[in-house]
Amino acid sequence: MSRRGRRTGRGVDPGQTTVELALVLPLVVVVLLVVVQVGLVVRDQVLVVHAAREAARAAAVGDTDAQVQQATARAGPLSPTRLHVSVVRRGGPGGDVDVHVRYRCVTDLPLVGVLVPDLDLRASVVMRQE
Repeated sequence: MSRRGRRTGRGVDPGQTTVELALVLPLVVVVLLVVVQVGLVVRDQVLVVHAAREAARAAAVGDTDAQVQQATARAGPLSPTRLHVSVVRRGGPGGDVDVHVRYRCVTDLPLVGVLVPDLDLRASVVMRQE
């Protein structure tokens, strides 16, 4: 009997594993890319929260709105063109300062960017003015 017509001891035809891998591999790659994209979005959310804290601290010590913007931009590797900061001060010293940070997170990984739209990440912090 030739090798072609013979089955292996496990009941799997030669080449069947290759065909199964060829069918499943694209799905595995897409799932891995989605996991990486979720990790990048979570990282950006953590950076947005950190930027909001830095902005609130700058606003609480009496910095101007321009200085608050600069403190937000220095807080991490977020793109300043997609970062929006708003500051609301209530009263003078001893009053509250509200800082709201919004960041447009671009989902640009191959294949995933087409499936998942860009996200708006937000963080708000309230601090007492000094």
